[in-house]
Amino acid sequence: MKLRQLNMQFKALSDKTRRRILELLKEGDLTAGEIAERFEMTKPSITHHLNILYQADLVDRERQGQFICYTLNTSVLQDVMSWLLDFFEDNEEEGRDE
Repeated sequence: MKLRQLNMQFKALSDKTRRRILELLKEGDLTAGEIAERFEMTKPSITHHLNILYQADLVDRERQGQFICYTLNTSVLQDVMSWLLDFFEDNEEEGRDE
């Protein structure tokens, strides 16, 4: 896993609004408008959060007519979790060696 991409993913996950968006997408695909309806913020603000999630590869998007539909990219989330597990396993092993 590339460190730059991993840093982008952690940055994206560090924001509670973006984590909430991921939780919504866990239930199924949504358009940007449907996502925006669930928040008390402007649509441009939601678009900003969606772009960060997209750049971090945590969501996929597809234009459907005049709408953009967002989908959770579960394989990338699994990669992030795998990296975290490996990180903690490595630290535990180093702690045992001391």
